[in-house]
Amino acid sequence: MNFGYGHGFGGGLWMLLVWLIPILLVVWAFRAFGTRSGGGRREESALDILDKEYARGSIDREEYLRRRKDLTGGGGE
Repeated sequence: MNFGYGHGFGGGLWMLLVWLIPILLVVWAFRAFGTRSGGGRREESALDILDKEYARGSIDREEYLRRRKDLTGGGGE
């Protein structure tokens, strides 16, 4: 007679698995699909890189404008 208090150790183990498996699946899903971009950082675009080169002084204004025009499609040729 167990007086309605579960089914011994086996019943408790099954209840643990019933709760643990879905929780672990949710945690795995968030880790696998939630942060694909590497910690919330986005990848730099070509324009971002060009802006940094110009700000650093690696390229002059004319080169910056020419490359920016190429990247944005404002060529007109």
